[in-house]
Amino acid sequence: MLSIIETPRLLLRPFQPDDAYGIFQMDTDPKVMHFLGGVRLKTSAEAIQTVNHVIQQYEERGIGRYTVIEKDTGDYVGWSGLKLEKSDVKGYEKYYDLGYRLLQKHWGKGYATESAIASVEFGFDTLQLSEILGRVFIQHQASQNVLHKAGLRRFMKINATDFFYRITKKEYQERF
Repeated sequence: MLSIIETPRLLLRPFQPDDAYGIFQMDTDPKVMHFLGGVRLKTSAEAIQTVNHVIQQYEERGIGRYTVIEKDTGDYVGWSGLKLEKSDVKGYEKYYDLGYRLLQKHWGKGYATESAIASVEFGFDTLQLSEILGRVFIQHQASQNVLHKAGLRRFMKINATDFFYRITKKEYQERF
């Protein structure tokens, strides 16, 4: 069974079917999707497919992104967390990727950082991972700042557009 992660202001929980509305709002916002290649979703049916895909990742890989909820209001904030990537990127055939995406109205509140730190703690303390990576667009300074605050450090340029950030369990134990 997947865990629920709680922070002072947020609740991170596994995706549920009714998260499709929030996914649709987020992934049709050009500003949210700017560094991700532009708007990805065109219909609510595609948002439902996205949610189902993440739920399938839980079943197949034991982990996937989590829905982020604001505790005080119950509002959908976005998603955050770890995802097991199985693709060959610069010698990494399999790695745990830290990611996050928030509705624009929740930007600037520190929620991305708060959820990212909680995800790193969960990865090392609960899942007993040896390292966590984050892939970020070179020009996306705000996302690089979040990864940095969560303890990850830039360690590799992947291609002309992306960096890998990383934190090892040893670095985590020394920092936190």
